[in-house]
Amino acid sequence: MYYSSGNYEAFARPEKPEGVDHKSAYIVGSGLAALAAACFLVRDGQMSGKRVHIIEKDPIPGGACDGYQYDNLGYVMRGGREMDNHFECMWDLFRSIPSIETEGVSVLDEYYWLNKRDPNFSLMRATVNQGEDAHTDGKFGLSDKGAMEIMKLFFTPDEDLYDKRINEIFDDEVLNSNFWLYWRTMFAFENWHSALEMKLYIKRFIHHVGGLPDFTALRFTKYNQYESMILPMIKYLEANNVQFHYNTKVVNVEFDIQKDKKIAKRIAVIRDGSKENIDLTENDLVFITNGGCVENSSLGDQNHPAPFNREIKEGGGWDMWRKIAAQDPAFGHPDKFCYDPEQSNWMSATVTTLDDRIPPYIRKICQRDPFSGKVVTGGIVTAKDSNWLLSWTFNRQPQFRSQPKDQLVGWIYGLFSDKPGNYVKKTMRECTGKEICMEWLYHMGVPENLIEDMAEHSANTVPCMMPYITAFFMPRSAGDRPAVVPQGSANFAFLGQFAETVRDTIFTTEYSIRTGMEAVYTLLNIDRAVPEVWGSTYDIRDLLNATIQLRDGKKITEMDQCLIEKLALKTLLKKVSGTDIEKLLKEYHMI
Repeated sequence: MYYSSGNYEAFARPEKPEGVDHKSAYIVGSGLAALAAACFLVRDGQMSGKRVHIIEKDPIPGGACDGYQYDNLGYVMRGGREMDNHFECMWDLFRSIPSIETEGVSVLDEYYWLNKRDPNFSLMRATVNQGEDAHTDGKFGLSDKGAMEIMKLFFTPDEDLYDKRINEIFDDEVLNSNFWLYWRTMFAFENWHSALEMKLYIKRFIHHVGGLPDFTALRFTKYNQYESMILPMIKYLEANNVQFHYNTKVVNVEFDIQKDKKIAKRIAVIRDGSKENIDLTENDLVFITNGGCVENSSLGDQNHPAPFNREIKEGGGWDMWRKIAAQDPAFGHPDKFCYDPEQSNWMSATVTTLDDRIPPYIRKICQRDPFSGKVVTGGIVTAKDSNWLLSWTFNRQPQFRSQPKDQLVGWIYGLFSDKPGNYVKKTMRECTGKEICMEWLYHMGVPENLIEDMAEHSANTVPCMMPYITAFFMPRSAGDRPAVVPQGSANFAFLGQFAETVRDTIFTTEYSIRTGMEAVYTLLNIDRAVPEVWGSTYDIRDLLNATIQLRDGKKITEMDQCLIEKLALKTLLKKVSGTDIEKLLKEYHMI
C-alpha cells in the first residue's frame, strides 16, 4: 500500500488483485469505516460480494452515523458530521456510490451541487443573555502570547506531547479566548483532552482556520447522515450481493501469534443467543472495528432522562477490544481511552418542533427562514454563558425524508453534562427531553412564562447520553491504538477511530473511510494509491494566511516587541525587500 497526490492515480482503475477469487472477508461492525471497507473490497478489490460478510450486533447498520424515526419516540440523531472539501478518501469513494434520489448521479455529484448552490455560513455563531448576539464578529481575540502558544504547539514534536493534556500546554491566554470557544464547541474538545490530538487537528485543518468563526469552512449533506451517506452505501453493497448479518455479536477474535507472523484464526460470535465460532484461514480477511465512540449510548424521551451507562458491557466494542488486546501488545491499549467516562461523555438531544411557536425564535437567531430548504443556522450556535456549554443547530430542512413540511428537526448538545443548568437547576444528565428543551428555549430568549408550556406542547425532545463519545481524545502515546494493519499481520486489519494511521485526524468521516481504504489496499495488495492527506500544513501560503487569521488580521509589524525584536524584524524585512518573499508577505497581509 502506498500514497500519492494528484489525479493520475485518482482516475485510474486497479487491475484485479492476484488470488482475490479465493479470498473471503469478514467485517466486524457496520459503521462508516466498516461499510467503506466493504465498498473498497467490491470496487477496487473486485471481490465477489457473496464472499464479503458484515457482522453487526444491532438490527440496523450505520454505527455513529445514525438518523432514525423510532416508533413511540420520534426522530433521533445522536450526532452530526460536517465535511471538508479535502476529504480525499471520502470523495474517492462517494464518486462511485450511486445516489438513491437521482438516477445517473453519484453521492458526490449531489453533495457537490448542493453545496455549490447553497454554500454554508453562519450569521450568528454564539449568543449570551438569552439569545443576544455574543458579539461574535469573526475575531479570535487571541493575545500575541496566546497566538505564540498555538504556534509553539504546532511545531512541537508528537513525542513530546504523548499523554499530555491541553491545559498543560495552553493557559488562560488561549482558554479564555473566542478561539477556544469556537474550537472546543465545534470539535468537542475538553481542557483535559489530548494536546497531541489538538496539535494534529491544527495541522490537518490549517487551511480552514479563517473559516472557523463563521463556518464557511464547512459543508453538510442534504439530509441526516444516515439517509445521505449510510443508506446509499448499503444499497450499493446489497446490489453487489454483500452479506449482512444483523443481531450477531462478535465477542472475540482469536489469533495465532508467531514470531514474525500474526494470523486471525477464529471469530467468536453470539447469534440469536447461541455461541458460534467462525474458523478462518489465511484467505479469510478480517476487518475489526475496535472500541466505539457511541458504545453504551442510551436514549431517554420527552418525559424520561437518558440513563448514564458507565460499565463496559460484555460483547460490546470495548469488551471485544480488551479481549483482542490481551493477546498481543501490538493490538493497542483500550483502557487508555475508556477508563473514565466522566472525561469522555457529553449529551445530545434531538428536538422536533410541532407547531409554529418555536420557529420564530430560531429565525431570529439564524436570520434565515428555517423552512426554505436551504442553510439554516450554518453550523452550531453556542450559548456562551450556558453552564452546560450548550450548542444547537438546525441544518437544511427537512432533515428526514419522512419529516412533515411544517416541522423542524434540530440537534442540541452540551459538553458539561454534570453541571446544573441556568434555568433548569438540574444537571443535563438528570434532565428529561422536555427539561433539556426548556433550557434551550431559555437560552434562545423565549419568555420564561412560556418556556414550560412550549417545551411540553410545541416540541418533542429525545435526549441521548454518550459515555464514550470523545474517548478517542483522551491523552495517549504511541502504541495505544493498533496500526490499521499491524506488523506481521497475515489476514487482519483494524478499522475506525481507534485504529492508527499517522496520515490523518480522528473524529472525522474521512478518518473512518481512510482506515477502511488503507486496510483493504494493504491486505489485497491493490496496485493503486491511497490518496495522501491534503498537504496544507506544508503550504507556506496556508501557513501565512492562518497566521494572520489567528491574529485577527494584525500584521507582524503590529506585534508587541522589545527593541531587539523590532531591530531584528526591520533587518529581516530589509533583506527580503525587492524579492518574491516580500511579494508573498504583502499578498498575505503579513506586512
